[in-house]
Amino acid sequence: MSESRQRILLVTPEKVVYDDDARFVVLPGTEGELGILPGHAPLITLLRVGLMRIGRDSEESRFVIAGGLLEVSENRVTILTGAAEDPRKIDLARAQAALARADRRLAARAPEIDIDRARAALMRAIVRLKAGMPEDR
Repeated sequence: MSESRQRILLVTPEKVVYDDDARFVVLPGTEGELGILPGHAPLITLLRVGLMRIGRDSEESRFVIAGGLLEVSENRVTILTGAAEDPRKIDLARAQAALARADRRLAARAPEIDIDRARAALMRAIVRLKAGMPEDR
């Protein structure tokens, strides 16, 4: 691996989603976006639901992640997340239905509704819709 590259490993409980060298990765940190370049100082931090971007030469890979944990060590970036999906494969109708369902649950404020879970579902749906939209909009 050259000094201008770092190993990126994106892992969900089901599989390794991405495992390759890249120039940079940008992730949704809990305090804002994190950009990681080769040679970054060691780091462990939490991630929020959002879009991550991996840059390789002239191409970029994007994934919607469901939060998780980031570890940076010795030119290796490891992302552990509950789910990761390619924005090009997002079913927009399904994401829209999930958004409406989460909105209804939050508006109902019924005692049996888990508010934190409904808020998390709402955030996932918003990010999935935003990431899945064609870029010319």
